[in-house]
Amino acid sequence: MTIWEMLAVFAAGISAGTINTIVGSGTLITFPVLLATGLPPVTATISNALGLIPGSVSGAIGYRAELTGQRSRLLRLSIAAAIGGISGAVLLLMLPSTAFETIVPVLVALALILVILQPRITKAVQRRRDRNGSHAHPDGGPLLFIGLLIASVYGGYFTAAQGIIYLSLMGMLLDDTLQRLNAAKNVLAAVVNSIAALFFLFVADFDWTAVLLIAVGSAIGGQLGAKIGRRLPPTALRVLIVVVGSVAIVQLLLR
Repeated sequence: MTIWEMLAVFAAGISAGTINTIVGSGTLITFPVLLATGLPPVTATISNALGLIPGSVSGAIGYRAELTGQRSRLLRLSIAAAIGGISGAVLLLMLPSTAFETIVPVLVALALILVILQPRITKAVQRRRDRNGSHAHPDGGPLLFIGLLIASVYGGYFTAAQGIIYLSLMGMLLDDTLQRLNAAKNVLAAVVNSIAALFFLFVADFDWTAVLLIAVGSAIGGQLGAKIGRRLPPTALRVLIVVVGSVAIVQLLLR
């Protein structure tokens, strides 16, 4: 890489770490930049996955106050994230790139619809629980486990917008604030990225320069994203999710 390409990748890492912590879809910033430096698509995807691990961990640390009381929930859901992450990583090396790229925009669009409708769905579910005298399952039950497992397969394969999918699923099936769900999302994303990256370290090609630049940048961005995201009210955070997700769909369709 030239010095200018290195600076571009570093800046993309900061941006990706910031936006991943707040919403998700940071890969849609780093991936095109890595392609522009001349890296092959699969090598770029793997290098990106490795580089974003520090950003996910940094974002989770920045949201540590909102993680209070979520230990048992996260331990259970992390199992789904780990299984899905390694499965997606295996698929990345086995399947043609067009296989998942065809359905990615559809998944992101569905996630955005769920995010938009989530307040109404949550109220409807709560009214039904009130009538029946029941309560939300503290960790979402089997439905959330399976949903996050499938979302994590996608996350291990490409990672773009996986955070939006996580938030939409948890928003419907967990009775908790959006900020606390966002904190949980950062932990689950870190699990997926880490498990996929460990697999890639032993079986795939990657670019160490790109990995290091994104790693340092995303770690910085994770802290920035936590400071910004924790101050956003639920409505503003939901609007930001929809905006970022819409841009993600456009970018994916134009690739």
